[in-house]
Amino acid sequence: MREIFLTLFYSGKSPIAPGTMGSILALIIGLPLVYFSNQTIFLLAILVGVFAIKQIDVYEQNGGAHDDKSIVIDELVGMWLAMGMSGFSIIGILGAFLFFRFYDISKPSMIGKIDKKVKGGLGVVGDDALAGLLAGISTLIIIKILAYFHINPNFNLFS
Repeated sequence: MREIFLTLFYSGKSPIAPGTMGSILALIIGLPLVYFSNQTIFLLAILVGVFAIKQIDVYEQNGGAHDDKSIVIDELVGMWLAMGMSGFSIIGILGAFLFFRFYDISKPSMIGKIDKKVKGGLGVVGDDALAGLLAGISTLIIIKILAYFHINPNFNLFS
């Protein structure tokens, strides 16, 4: 059961880009949640993150590799934080995904420091949580810029 959770229904076992596959699955699972409530998906991300930290610690204590590539539950945490901040629109969802993947892969500034220096589950989840928060902020900036130029950034996926 722990493996299903940590690999996000085995999406982390993908031989090609397991982090991206986990992010795509997190986006798909998160779409109905963010449609109904930005606050709910944001709070669920925090709850899943706390649980993931504990499960990753147990996994590593039982001989599992630190930040194993198949562990992608941290991608869900980051994606859901970004989605909760950016909302349910094409720009919001696309921005959350693209910015999250950019920050998660490039690991600028504090994201990279957390990834390298913080051990255990907190390090594994922490860098993705920060990447998700930065992705959400970046997406909101794009939405505000579009609104400033009178381009409607809030067109809904189902309107």
